Amino acid sequence: MAFGSFEGKGSGSHAVSEINMVPLIDVMLVLLVIFIITAPLLAHSIKINMPQVAAEQIEEEPKTVDLAIDASGALFWDEKPVNIDDLPNRFKSIAGTKPQPEIRIRADQNTRYETLAKVMASARRSGMTRIGFVTTPPSGGTAPAGAAAGGGGAPAPAAAPSGG
Repeated sequence: MAFGSFEGKGSGSHAVSEINMVPLIDVMLVLLVIFIITAPLLAHSIKINMPQVAAEQIEEEPKTVDLAIDASGALFWDEKPVNIDDLPNRFKSIAGTKPQPEIRIRADQNTRYETLAKVMASARRSGMTRIGFVTTPPSGGTAPAGAAAGGGGAPAPAAAPSGG
């Protein structure tokens, strides 16, 4: 679309190919004035005297329950003997507490998998979500990847929780 003048309707008239900048400058000046007026309003804040507190948040250490299983399959709840049939009631009694205690299972290397599976299934059915195993580090340095931890030595101080 060509723009031209109304004068000289014959030869000698040519199309004007320049953009008229005046309307663009007007729009930019209006926007600049609007931003100058609204900018102080955005930075306005209300002064409020907030109360000061000196108390710290109390974080309770979650209780841990040590469940030991020896090679013969005998169970010990915090170093006291317990029957495998009593475990669901014990798990249910502590499952609803906040924060939920962590069950740390220490099983002998020669414990039958069946006994360990029954204990873990009972804990899960009772609503326990924090179950971990206590292992011993290898006594001769680092073990190769995939090697089972066993042997003598002190138990590792932290258990690896499963699930969550």
